[in-house]
Amino acid sequence: DRTSPEQRPVEELSRYLTEVTGEPVDEPLLTRALTHRSYSYENGGLPHNERLEFLGDSVLGVVITQRLYLRYPDRPEGELAKIRASVVNMHALADVARGLGDEGGLGKYLFLGRGEEMTGGRDKDSILADTVEAVIGAVYLCGGIEPAHRLVHHMVDDLIEQAAYLAPANTEDGVVRVLTRLLGA
Repeated sequence: DRTSPEQRPVEELSRYLTEVTGEPVDEPLLTRALTHRSYSYENGGLPHNERLEFLGDSVLGVVITQRLYLRYPDRPEGELAKIRASVVNMHALADVARGLGDEGGLGKYLFLGRGEEMTGGRDKDSILADTVEAVIGAVYLCGGIEPAHRLVHHMVDDLIEQAAYLAPANTEDGVVRVLTRLLGA
């Protein structure tokens, strides 16, 4: 039995991701993306999400970097790097995971070992952030870069805009730009 009482059916998440990306998501691959290594170890070494996380991390980085490069052509590299770092980090991605899908976010779909389940693993930042990357990796493998683009933009475009708005405040020129925006001048 691969489910706990806290767990929602993978089919629900698959339908949601298909709506967002416009491409079907393979449920066995999505199940792997949702399988934490603790569950794998307790269940005979089932495939877990770490390789998909590795892939999804790279896809996420490329998609966000491209977005920043095209959206903010006048921003210097250092500022773009700060914006990207504020979006692609464990805490930001965990918050994204909490808002994904229906109530309970991505955590409600996770396959966790007993220890992680008992210690609140469904809401741990590190597990949620890693799972977001694994899901991006699964979407990429199912449909390629375009569905992955759509998913990443759906998840983080608002964060990018917020980060880009705040990022200039780290420089003297940026303080003037932020104050001008805030004061409506």
